[in-house]
Amino acid sequence: MVPGLITAALLVLFVGGSIWLWRPSVKPAMDAAAQMPLDDDKEEIA
Repeated sequence: MVPGLITAALLVLFVGGSIWLWRPSVKPAMDAAAQMPLDDDKEEIA
């Protein structure tokens, strides 16, 4: 029974995290985070 409860809890965490990440209000922060590696390259060239 305990492994089933752990699996259910992890599934709820995964679904909740996925819903949180795909909200439209989080998109600007995710876009900025996606550009971070590219911004480092721009600073080294300048």
